[in-house]
Amino acid sequence: MKINGNTLLEGSRVVLVPYKKHHVPKYHGWMQSVELQQLTASEPLTLEQEYEMQNSWWQDENKCTFIVLDKNSWQSADRTEIDSMIGDVNLFFTNQECPTEAEIEIMIAEPASRRKGAGREALITMMAYGVQELRVTEYVAKIGYSNHGSLSLFHKLGFTEVSRSDVFQEVTLRLPISDDIRTWLGQETSHISKHTYEEHSR
Repeated sequence: MKINGNTLLEGSRVVLVPYKKHHVPKYHGWMQSVELQQLTASEPLTLEQEYEMQNSWWQDENKCTFIVLDKNSWQSADRTEIDSMIGDVNLFFTNQECPTEAEIEIMIAEPASRRKGAGREALITMMAYGVQELRVTEYVAKIGYSNHGSLSLFHKLGFTEVSRSDVFQEVTLRLPISDDIRTWLGQETSHISKHTYEEHSR
């Protein structure tokens, strides 16, 4: 999705930037991890395939992706944007019967960045962006049985379980965007600042 191609969202713990070609090598390295393949239900790709996937997602108006950066690292003069990458957050618009429903996913790939609030801030920032910019009216999340951290996080944010699949070993959660949820998201992200993203050498 190109709509977020020039958007940078800056929070207190994380910074969200659009997924670009220069992010691909590090992303590809993450996805060689068997743990991350299992947690994200992904198959390993070659680097060339990863570049093709990034371009496909960039062109696909049904997918919105941000790379998650650690803000402290991103602000450090001796750290590059690539050094600061810790994960990604995605929206998928695949329900033709309800085009304003979005499946949301988050991955904090760097173990050292987990359980520090980065995932929560990135997730809430993306949820608010989806509601405010992409007119999302309901979120869906599909999370593996063994991904206890994500299940706990989504439950804490108000998602409720609607089904389980023993075949895919995953739980489906939903969160309709009521007026109360919309107000809450606005309050939770009032500190987020939006800037123009510019590719540079950092």
